[in-house]
Amino acid sequence: MDIKLFGEVFVTLLVIVDPPGMMPIFLALTGPLSARDRHRAAWQAVALALGVIAIFAVAGSTLLDYLHVDLPALQAAGGLLLVLVALELLTGKADDPSQQATSNIALVPLGTPLLAGPGAIVATMLFMQQADGAADITAIAGAIIAVLLAVWVVLRFSGGIVKILRPGGIEVLTRIAGLLLAAIAVQLIADAVAAFVTQYTTAS
Repeated sequence: MDIKLFGEVFVTLLVIVDPPGMMPIFLALTGPLSARDRHRAAWQAVALALGVIAIFAVAGSTLLDYLHVDLPALQAAGGLLLVLVALELLTGKADDPSQQATSNIALVPLGTPLLAGPGAIVATMLFMQQADGAADITAIAGAIIAVLLAVWVVLRFSGGIVKILRPGGIEVLTRIAGLLLAAIAVQLIADAVAAFVTQYTTAS
């Protein structure tokens, strides 16, 4: 296994996924849930992210070509999904336990597009395209697993923060997380628009 490549992929994906930055969003979405449901949401989100990244690593280019979808379109779609979630957090709709479903939260937005988002998918696809032999592929796969394991550890043990913050603190954190999520969504959409403009300007 190429240790240098492993380190490069690990650092790149770790910066993109940003486990510390994920924590407030995770706590905001799972604050009303029990500790057991919160733990289940953490591993379900990480498992889904691993599956999505693995699929795009192996067949991402082929899949997007078959569907005639450009990477900026995937990025914009992820941004729109995050806008919807951010609005729920900002308006307080995400605080209602009756509206909460652990599996739904784990799948969208935690698993994708937050963990397995456009940035992580594109980076993985680029690393796979540059891979030369089984040793490089093993290094990339190991780095992906290591990053998602780090994410799981952060999310799994974030429950202690819930006890410290209490309901009032969670509500404040939810609004802040909604604002951060909205900013991330706008940035994704803006980057996608810029990529489209650059692509069509270059083509013409």
